[in-house]
Amino acid sequence: MAAPGALLVMGVSGSGKSTVGALLASELGWKFYDADDYHPEENRKKMGKGIPLNDQDRIPWLCNLHDILLRDVASGQHVVLACSALKKMYRDILTQGKDGAALKCEELGKEAKRAEMQLLVVHLSGSFEVISGRLLKRKGHFMPPELLQSQFETLEPPAAPENFIQISVDKNVSEIIATIMETLKMK
Repeated sequence: MAAPGALLVMGVSGSGKSTVGALLASELGWKFYDADDYHPEENRKKMGKGIPLNDQDRIPWLCNLHDILLRDVASGQHVVLACSALKKMYRDILTQGKDGAALKCEELGKEAKRAEMQLLVVHLSGSFEVISGRLLKRKGHFMPPELLQSQFETLEPPAAPENFIQISVDKNVSEIIATIMETLKMK
C-alpha cells in the first residue's frame, strides 16, 4: 500500500480528534481540517438541543468534506482530517464520495473520474466513562455530553479491509502522535 494522501483521525466526541489531528498535521507539515468547522448551522442547532444527527444530516456534510479532501490530495497536498466518521458508510463517503459511488459528490449523476483517495484511519478509542469525563470538563462546544451515548451506539469501529490503526485515549497525546508517526514510516 502506498503512503496515504490523507489521515482521518476519528472517534466519538471527546476522544481528542481535534487535538491529535492539529498536532499531527503540524508535526507532518500537512494541512489540517476539523470537520466540526464544516457542520451546517442546522446540524449545530440540532446537536445543541440534544438531538443526535442522523444519516440525512451527516451525508451532505460528509460530501463537502470529501470534496475538500479530494481537491487537496489531487493537488498534491497531504491532509489530516479530524472527523467523528462513526460509521463505515461515513468513512466510505469521505474516501469515495456519496454512496461509495467513487464520484465527487458535486458530480453525482454525471460522468466523472474515480475520486477515491488513499486514507489511513486513526481510531481514537476509549471507554464511555473516560470520554464522558472529558466531555463534562469541555466548555463552549456545541456537542453536549448528553449525546455521547448516541455516538457510542452509532459507532462502527474500523475493521479490515479498512486501512486503520486503533489507539487508546488512555495514552497521552505525545504517545498517540508517536504511534501514528511510527505507523506512517511503515506505509
